Order: sequence, then structure tokens, then C-alpha cells
Amino acid sequence: MTDQLHDTTFRGFASDNYSGVHPEVLEAIAVANGGHQVAYGEDHYTERLQQVFAQHFGEGVEAFPVFNGTGANVTGLQSMLPRWGAVISAKTAHINSDEGGAPERVAGIKLLTVEAPDGKLTPELIDREAWGWGDEHRAQPLVVSITQTTELGTAYTADEIRAIADHAHERGMRLHLDGARLANAAASLGQPLRAFTRDAGVDVLSFGGTKNGCLGAEAIVVLDPEASDGLKYLRKLNMQLASKMRFVSAQLIALLEGDLWLRSASHANAMARRLRDALDAGIAAGELPGLGFTQETQSNGVFASLPAGAADRLRDRGFKFYDWDASRGEVRWMCSFDTSEADIDAFVAGIREELQGA
Repeated sequence: MTDQLHDTTFRGFASDNYSGVHPEVLEAIAVANGGHQVAYGEDHYTERLQQVFAQHFGEGVEAFPVFNGTGANVTGLQSMLPRWGAVISAKTAHINSDEGGAPERVAGIKLLTVEAPDGKLTPELIDREAWGWGDEHRAQPLVVSITQTTELGTAYTADEIRAIADHAHERGMRLHLDGARLANAAASLGQPLRAFTRDAGVDVLSFGGTKNGCLGAEAIVVLDPEASDGLKYLRKLNMQLASKMRFVSAQLIALLEGDLWLRSASHANAMARRLRDALDAGIAAGELPGLGFTQETQSNGVFASLPAGAADRLRDRGFKFYDWDASRGEVRWMCSFDTSEADIDAFVAGIREELQGA
């Protein structure tokens, strides 16, 4: 038996990837473990997963389970583009800022990025890079990629995504959506997944499971078959084809067949709101000098600014979180499916003690 090497009482606010695996997902893996199943996706669980995704996104969609979000984004985008194609995204997009150059180095895709202060693209922002078609000297902008929720914790409305989709399609471009936190967006908007994806004009999306309680389970979901080609081959080429795929698919079934995906995301969002509300009240009462917020809190992330040195001192107290923009004292606090009210209250008390002491 393997020894437990970590303190199970520790809770971090750096990333929703810090959390463990939801017990219902672990149970699903164990259930899928008996006997033999055909490898590489020819199993009963992956077959069932197609039906589950169809329940959420409509008939005719196809899901390709993969290991991680970067693999989903890189492989999905690669299937949407010719070699000379380019992708327009926000500068803060994960494909640009947090994937180690994989879209460009692995997929050979040119990224055309634009500044988006709240992380959200608009038709007007897209037009800053949507030009040059037919110019052999310029990579051709053929896909727009948005993130839902964004890397800054903000959520697109269905109408905003529809406006982007219409704008892109009118110009001969396709729309890709990085849905690493798609469940958090649905919980925030109070809408089913289809309402702000397929029905809003999204062509291909990455569906995130890992940040919502899975153990390394994501999927590329093709909503419009005409927008994607070759995923059967690209998934293997990009080292994202699971031999024992039943265990990836079983996790996503556990997440999506019932309401686990929504319960977990709603709880994470609620904990972020509890954190924001408590700190807003402290600011209003003049009890938290130097604390401010840099983005709206619309999902499970809180973006704040702290006085110089305060972030490091809070981390010294045992509260783990990331600097987002150290040059302006901006930090990111993320909540997970297993973040508790007690975790939030202890963190608020620590922030209060640090800022009042300073």
C-alpha cells in the first residue's frame, strides 16, 4: 500500500487543478475497471460517452476524449486549419499565454492576438487581426478562438458568443471555444451547455473535466462536422490517444450523465462569490486597506490587487495562490469543487489580519 505523502487538510487557492478527484468520479473509474475492454476507444464507455455528449449538445456531435486541455486545444485547432491558417485570440488566452508555445510549435499554427482587458473578444477586437485574406505574405486568419470562462474569470453571454460566431462566419472563419471551465460558465449563466455553444454558433470546443473533478479527462467536441477534419489521425499524432480510453470516458460520463458537472461548478462559483462578498464588505467598512479588485467575479476565480509585499506575506502564512501580474500587485484566487465555507472564512480572516497589521 502506498503511503500518503501529503497533508489532506491543505487547501490552496492557486488553481482548481490543485483539487483532488471527485469521489463519484473515482467510483466510476473503479466500476470501469473490471474485466477487459477493446482498447483505443472501441469500448462500451466511449460509445456511451457519445450519447451523453449528444444529450448536452444535440445529435450529430462527436466527442474525442483526450488527456489534457492543451492537447484538446492544439489538436482541435489543428483539425480546423490548413497549414497556412492562423487563429485570432485574446492575448490572455490559454493557447497564447499558458501552453508553452504548443499551438505554434506542435500544431504549426500562427496565433494573432489582441488585447482584451476583460479577457473577452468582440467583433471589433477580432477585426484588428481579421484581414489580409489572399495575401501570400500573411498567415490567413481562418479561426477565432475564445475561452469560456475566460482566463480572467469573466463569462461570455450567449448573445456575445452569437455575435462573434456570426461575425467570424460572415468572413469565412470558424469559431473554436476553449471550455476548460465550461461548466463554471453554465453555472454562472444559468443556462444549459448547448445554449452558449452549439446554438450560439460555436463549431468546435474543448470540454474541460479536470478542473471540475476529473482525473486527467478532457474532450474535443465537434459541433459542426464541416469545421473539422482528420481528428481520428491528429489525436494519435499529437499523443492524445488513450489506449485504455474507457477510464477517460468513464470519468466524463460520471461528470455529465447526471448533474455532477453542474453541482461541482456551482459550488466552486459560490465559494468564489463568498470570498468576493466578504472582502467587498471589508473594503466598504474601511477594514482592508490597499485591497482592490481587477475583474468582475463571474465564475470560480477572484482577481484582486494587494499592497506591495502582502501577497508574499500571505503565502508565508500558508495560503497558496499565484501572482497574476506582479508588476501591479494583481493576484488570482481560484476555488474548486471541494473548497469549503470554512476554507473561505479562514482565508478572509488571514487577509484581514495581514492588511490590518500592515
